[in-house]
Amino acid sequence: MSTRLPGIVLSLLLLGMYGYAIGGDTPTEDVNSTEEVVTGNSEAGEQRYNQTCKNCHGAAGKGVASYPKVSGQEIPYTISKLETYREGIKIGPNSSLMIMMAKPLTDEEIANLAAYLKDADN
Repeated sequence: MSTRLPGIVLSLLLLGMYGYAIGGDTPTEDVNSTEEVVTGNSEAGEQRYNQTCKNCHGAAGKGVASYPKVSGQEIPYTISKLETYREGIKIGPNSSLMIMMAKPLTDEEIANLAAYLKDADN
């Protein structure tokens, strides 16, 4: 039974991420999608970014050494990644560090960071 648990967890995670109902229904257009509801403050995001993120990801999120570029992504993508790390889920080689950095972030801070990073490298 324990060998099936990771597969079940992954399935539920994917179902939740892509909006599929357990019954197999296809996702419908949600009026309250993350992109429409979340409007972060780019200036506040830049301030927060410069406090901690800049040390590894560099100026304007362009990436440094083994730390990837984080700017230029769509807002829902960045929010999803930061929320995943905040939940303690490992998704890459630097996950342990990112989990530690994302744990204290509030929803508002995540939205602000995503708003800033979307256009930071332009």
